[in-house]
Amino acid sequence: MTFVECEGTGNYSDKEAEHISDKYPSTNAFRVIKLEIVVSDNHVQQVIDIIKINGRTGYSGDGLILVSTVDEVYKVRTDETGLLAV
Repeated sequence: MTFVECEGTGNYSDKEAEHISDKYPSTNAFRVIKLEIVVSDNHVQQVIDIIKINGRTGYSGDGLILVSTVDEVYKVRTDETGLLAV
């Protein structure tokens, strides 16, 4: 699991916080935390359910869950591949 602080766009915006769009008015961005989670296929739905149950506040900005495939994983330090590298 990786947490990435980044800027996002969309309908959500915290009017109390400083945003990159304050510095660059042509953008409509706000600070978000992106979770990147890599799991085997048989755990995808379980992870989705956990995030949906525990990540929901009921307020705008609760986020999105995007699911995509990972074709291969390589661990540089150990030269492991696939699930062994995760």
